[in-house]
Amino acid sequence: MVSDGWLDELADSLSEKAWIELDLLGHLPVGLIAALRNEVEILDRTEAMGRAGIGRGADLTRDRSVRRDKIAWLDGYTAAQSELFRFFDALRVGLNQRLFLGLKRYEAHYATYQPGDFYKRHLDSFRGRASRVVSLVLYLNEGWQLQDGGELRVFSPDNEDQMVGLVRPEAGRAALFLSEDVPHEVLPANRTRYSIACWFRQDEVPLPL
Repeated sequence: MVSDGWLDELADSLSEKAWIELDLLGHLPVGLIAALRNEVEILDRTEAMGRAGIGRGADLTRDRSVRRDKIAWLDGYTAAQSELFRFFDALRVGLNQRLFLGLKRYEAHYATYQPGDFYKRHLDSFRGRASRVVSLVLYLNEGWQLQDGGELRVFSPDNEDQMVGLVRPEAGRAALFLSEDVPHEVLPANRTRYSIACWFRQDEVPLPL
């Protein structure tokens, strides 16, 4: 359930410190995290996920010294994805009402990190692009232990060498942050790690050629 008070809290945190760590278990339908995890596990087992790259379009590169995860884009066609997209829609509308961000759409993908995989420190969007504005990372891993690693390390927007958060990828945990402002990295894990990354955007859907 997405309440007004909760949306106020998110908006305040984004305004004040550009990011917030969340527990979404009380805000998503019961069983949704398990259903999403089942989907990504099947995609992973059937080799339906592709090697992730850096950049988009003609600028896309696949540099395994920077990131090593595999991804599969969500389309909203399954029941679980449709439920998740309803949550994303409510979040988009709520943030627009409070922060006047002009978010028009979102895109999301599953990500699988095998043991030892990582994603070095980066920003989700280049400043001034007016494309990806707000990022959300949602974790799907049951029974995650401290020794499993794989945390999301979050750095200060004002000092990229100052760590301000360490988010353990437990099922239902999430991080919400400003895409252009918050550097972050994924630390290597000791077991397979599943997540969903979502970006709320200001641009329109590109027209087909």
